[in-house]
Amino acid sequence: MDVETPPPCPKEPPKIHRLDQSVVNRIAAGEVIQRPVSAVKELVENSLDASATSISVVVKDGGLKFIQVSDDGHGIRYEDLPILCERHTTSKLSAFEDLETIKSMGFRGEALASMTYVGHVTVTTITEGQLHGYRVSYRDGAMENEPKACAAVKGTQIMIENLFFNMSARRKTLQNSADDYSKIVDLISRFAIHHINVGFSCRKHGAARPDVHTVATSSRIDAIRSVYGVVVARDLLSITAAENDPSRPVFEMNGFISNSNYSAKKITMVLFINDRLVECTSLKRAIEVVYTATLPKASKPFIYMSIVLPPEHVDVNIHPTKKEVSLLYQESIIENIQAAVELKLRNSDTVRTFHTQTTHPSTSAPLGARRDNQINSSDPVSKSQKVPVHKVVRTDTLDPMGRLHAYLPAKPPRQQGGNSCLTAVRCAVRRRRNPKESADLTSIQELLSEIDSNCHSGLLDIVKHCTFIGMADDLFALLQYNTHLYLVNVVNLSKELMYQQVLRRFAHFNAIQLSEPAPLPELIMMALKEDVDPECSENDDLKEKIAEMNTELLKQKAEMLDEYFSIHIDQKGNLSRLPVILDQYTPDMDHVPEFVLCLGNDVDWEEEKNCFRTISAALGNFYAMHSPLLPNPGENLQFYKKEKQLGTREDKRDGCKSLEDNSAMENEIDEELISEAATAWAQREWNIQHVLFPSMRLFLKPPNSMATNGTFVQVTSMEKLYKIFERC
Repeated sequence: MDVETPPPCPKEPPKIHRLDQSVVNRIAAGEVIQRPVSAVKELVENSLDASATSISVVVKDGGLKFIQVSDDGHGIRYEDLPILCERHTTSKLSAFEDLETIKSMGFRGEALASMTYVGHVTVTTITEGQLHGYRVSYRDGAMENEPKACAAVKGTQIMIENLFFNMSARRKTLQNSADDYSKIVDLISRFAIHHINVGFSCRKHGAARPDVHTVATSSRIDAIRSVYGVVVARDLLSITAAENDPSRPVFEMNGFISNSNYSAKKITMVLFINDRLVECTSLKRAIEVVYTATLPKASKPFIYMSIVLPPEHVDVNIHPTKKEVSLLYQESIIENIQAAVELKLRNSDTVRTFHTQTTHPSTSAPLGARRDNQINSSDPVSKSQKVPVHKVVRTDTLDPMGRLHAYLPAKPPRQQGGNSCLTAVRCAVRRRRNPKESADLTSIQELLSEIDSNCHSGLLDIVKHCTFIGMADDLFALLQYNTHLYLVNVVNLSKELMYQQVLRRFAHFNAIQLSEPAPLPELIMMALKEDVDPECSENDDLKEKIAEMNTELLKQKAEMLDEYFSIHIDQKGNLSRLPVILDQYTPDMDHVPEFVLCLGNDVDWEEEKNCFRTISAALGNFYAMHSPLLPNPGENLQFYKKEKQLGTREDKRDGCKSLEDNSAMENEIDEELISEAATAWAQREWNIQHVLFPSMRLFLKPPNSMATNGTFVQVTSMEKLYKIFERC
């Protein structure tokens, strides 16, 4: 007998209740003060509203522990201090209608109040005519005590300590202090090039010199030069646009945009609308489109624009942090500005300037001249010091004649890879240096510190002062250091060098553009099929599923890969660009499928430091100077013999006929394939001698593991050889 289950009792709707006022205030504070740079922006804007001519910012631990903003503005009246940090207290407006004509940057009275709910705020201020200033601390929107008289300089100083002390989740997500400090520096830099009548300063707490320091000036281009450097300022074009017809959207724009000589990894756009620092994604994209179509090689421009509109055409109250505004007739204004930028770029793209660097005479002097100068030197000390015979070194690190190649017979022309202008290339390689700027991320700095702390001092000395002798076989090269001869594993060396260079050039790569975009699914399938029998059709569905999942993963990470590593993957899942890790060197593209599969399978995408380490390791392995896929024709000539049947089975019954057929088969070689292989091996050897070893002397810091894992093996020394020859 079936028993019917009773219908479930309907749940009562939850009761609605009022949130406690402290909860409401803390929620609102978290929206207004999203991170330390939000607090700095609000305080700097208050200083500008106070007619300050000098603003100083001091930050500790990215702003989480300490932020101090000082100005020389008009200060705060003593009578206003009790309600200074209450919510919605302001001197900027009285009625809602005042928003239509508001010109000040602050107006809601939420910034200081929000800071008191998520940090400890102390205000020191003095107004003109007062004999002394006042200092008072605030907590949760109210004064903690009565204002105390104190010594003070003109203006206001606001100090925030222990930001987000009561919001543990927010504080944990902001532990990367270097990243937050860089955002604050960028913010102050943007204010400094717009408000040129105000002096700005920004520095870390305890630092002797500020990272941003400007003085009041009358020239906008001088301000840009002071903040962003001469390289940016020299490649800028002045631009203006305006519409004065009352029947159309009225606006006025002036600023600077970069020309065809400017090149950067990402776009820099500084936009002020009615003196407010804001963002406008639509305008930014419109200008990017113009640059991409007009100046493809300079498609990441530097842009500074100041747009002035009637206040009633701007809605300033659409974002909690006021970083966005809404414009009346926005599409029309953007279209006019886009047209002005396009016209300016087309008129300026007739001449391109290339900046050259003067070569120091000593680096370009012929080797013979340098040697003659050394021989003719009249230094009495050098003449009196004699080196024992068994310690004489007969090679010079700068003399190519000391290398093994000078004694080898000349190769046929097809096997010589890039032997022209070798001296010029070597000089260029020696002059290379790492980029001076690196991404200011704690994880990258930690990885670089690990390289420094794990460096083997003895191997470092060998690397910096060794002489390349020649290739001993396909894997090992011979090098000489003082009186010692070493075998070194070039694959291990190049892999470690590439890994270290990826970290040093992080987010500052040039790019290799592929001739045709390569579909990721096909690359991954190629790599998966190489691991097993290519003729085995089992598990093809599984391989396709793996390829599809890895493609989707890499498409999701495409923005990060492009920005930090210059690995460009489009939305269709095509690989179109790879980074330049060493100048004058392009990796073997036969290893691209393995590299793409490694990105999908071996990268730790969850933790930032491990993510950067594993991506750098994958790039290092891909760019390492592996042996070409085709065997070395000098040692494996039988591989290139054509498998061709020359006679029939009946013919082979005749012994003489069979002997002739075998002889013909042995003599028939695939000349085209052997030529390709010879070129590949010659190019690899050239890269090892003229790219790997010069770069290794400049950049490589050998880890301790290389002393024991067979990367460096001492073959012999001059002392041992001298004893052997002495016995003979």
